[in-house]
Amino acid sequence: MSGARWLVLVEGPSDRAALETLARRCGRDLGGEQVEILSIGGAHAIGRVLGGLPPGVRAAGLCDAGEIGAFGRALERAGLGPAGTRAELAQLGFFVCDPDLEGELIHALGADGVEAVLEASGKLSSFRTFQRQRQWQGRPVEEQLRRFFGSSAGKIRHAPLLVEAVDLERVPRPLAALLAYVGEGG
Repeated sequence: MSGARWLVLVEGPSDRAALETLARRCGRDLGGEQVEILSIGGAHAIGRVLGGLPPGVRAAGLCDAGEIGAFGRALERAGLGPAGTRAELAQLGFFVCDPDLEGELIHALGADGVEAVLEASGKLSSFRTFQRQRQWQGRPVEEQLRRFFGSSAGKIRHAPLLVEAVDLERVPRPLAALLAYVGEGG
């Protein structure tokens, strides 16, 4: 965090990779802007990270919908303000992916767009095999894709590939809002 003006807190490395890729695609130099993205190792680590925030460094972040409570409680304990709702989190610079990063990217690209990314990465046949598993047959393809990314496909590998494929006019709102927040100074 040496020299960082902003510390962007994200749950995991796939979130970090997605934001770094998006920033690059948008022509942003996060290092030059003194913005560091930190993968905190899960939502429940946020309190520890906020407690060790150096003076003069501002925090912002991204979390999954299921982690609003954990992020909100930690922000309130850190004295940053009420943060029990999406709107309160957003006012503090913390944006919510619904239900998670992969869900946001799948929605932005559509199932066909995600499958094109899987084909280009050599994972489409693995996804087709996954779809044939009894417990996943008949479920919506978007649900299958989310689960697939959470298992063998590797979120870390595919998050930047999905971001590369998204039209910049269709970037998921939480990602765009977060980059705008740290770009405007909050």
